[in-house]
Amino acid sequence: MRLVSVDQMRRLENEAVQTGLSYKKMMLNAGNGLAEFVNERFRLEDENHTLGLVGPGNNGGDTLVALTNLEKNGWSTTAYVSNPRDIEDPLVKEYLLTGGELINHSDEKSTSKFLRRISMSQVILDGLLGTGIELPLRGCVLEILQTLERVNNLPYVVAVDCPSGVNTDTGEADPSVLPANCTVCMAAVKQGILQFPAFALAGEIHAVDIGLPDTLPTWYEINGTVTNAHEVARMLPERHLSSHKGTYGTCMIIAGSINYCGAVLLAAEGAYRVGAGLLKAAIPSDIFAAIAGELPEVTWILLPSTEGGINPDAADVIYKRMEKISALLIGPGLGLGDEPGKFFEQFISRIDLSDRDFPPIVFDADALKLLARIDDWYRKIPAGSILTPHPGEMAVLTDLSTRQIQAERIQMAVEYSRKWGHIIILKGAGTVIAKADGIYTIIPIATSALAKAGTGDVLAGMITGLLGQGMDSFDAAVTGTWIHASAGKRATGRIGADTSVLASDVIQSIPGVIMNLSGTR
Repeated sequence: MRLVSVDQMRRLENEAVQTGLSYKKMMLNAGNGLAEFVNERFRLEDENHTLGLVGPGNNGGDTLVALTNLEKNGWSTTAYVSNPRDIEDPLVKEYLLTGGELINHSDEKSTSKFLRRISMSQVILDGLLGTGIELPLRGCVLEILQTLERVNNLPYVVAVDCPSGVNTDTGEADPSVLPANCTVCMAAVKQGILQFPAFALAGEIHAVDIGLPDTLPTWYEINGTVTNAHEVARMLPERHLSSHKGTYGTCMIIAGSINYCGAVLLAAEGAYRVGAGLLKAAIPSDIFAAIAGELPEVTWILLPSTEGGINPDAADVIYKRMEKISALLIGPGLGLGDEPGKFFEQFISRIDLSDRDFPPIVFDADALKLLARIDDWYRKIPAGSILTPHPGEMAVLTDLSTRQIQAERIQMAVEYSRKWGHIIILKGAGTVIAKADGIYTIIPIATSALAKAGTGDVLAGMITGLLGQGMDSFDAAVTGTWIHASAGKRATGRIGADTSVLASDVIQSIPGVIMNLSGTR
């Protein structure tokens, strides 16, 4: 799904008109796509009811078209209109001819009728307001939203293009916005929906095609996308009946210390759960006895150790065992002391940038802070390496404040990915993934279930496991991050509360996410 500003969307529509695609046809396409989404997602075997909130703009038109289409497909529908529409309006005439019910907000006893229709409906389509709004809200739209605020147990809410009352450029929102369970965007996702507080009001994000040609000039200036399940499903490595463990790569994880024994286990199992064929874990020998039996599928490489941490001499051992390694992860639980720091410098100094067979590297956790200690570090690691910072680690790498990073997450990820020449996964609610050519994507998932120690180790392992299977680095970063975020939400559903989810619960939820993706290929 493409990500656009309001101005870009307007230009796309204007350019489409120049190609012969009328605004009327775009609206018909949008409404039909919305109706198809509702019909496929919510249709029951017996009676089906939906209520459309119809505003004066294009979103209201899209909603009327959708309601008309649903009526033709056997639904019982009601259009609750904020501002009276001309009875000769073609959209209104066709809707009424199909048997739809129209209630004007200004009609006598409209509120009592409105409340009855809410109680009858399984879906509400929110098409009151679109992208060209001014905050704060006022007038009849505000009255309608305030009425909805007082209703207990609302039906499932589908926002049409955006939740009404959200600024789709900045993410600002009126206090009376009707929170959506999902938002169906027309042609592309508007950038403000991915910013807070709007992001918390939008629910799941989907997009429908309105017929815009791919050759429109403005498309070529748009570098941002929003990742969805269909895209992830297409990228997942295929599994073949004739395959063996070598088919799916050999990954190496360099991780662990006496204080963080579990990090390597979490990363290793994350790699295996996304399909890695073989996992070699290079760990300080001092911690081997504590974790060796916890994950029997791992092959261990014991490294020289000092006081439970990795020793600088470990670089020699690792480079002697690099043959046939298809992906490398370094950092989880490594520690930031003098000995790990010296080891890390040794490891980086011996990377041969001219060696095309050197495996792709994921730098995670402590490795990111250790990188920041090395002058011009980004010139000393293979181009297109993957960095997985949370905002605090990004602040260390850039020498900026965490507040600055969070205030301009997309810009920061894109700018520094270009500058450094590497893929950046800027973690957080709505993780941003950027690569050096300016292309970026946003993972439209946020859950506090992932705000728990160890979940980052799981993510790093998952990305490494996908890399090891031969995936393109950017695709592996996107696929791993989307599955990881979805597994966090799935873990909440299985356990019952975000608060109680552990990193190991996220791991256990990975197979279910992948199984669901298999059905969307």
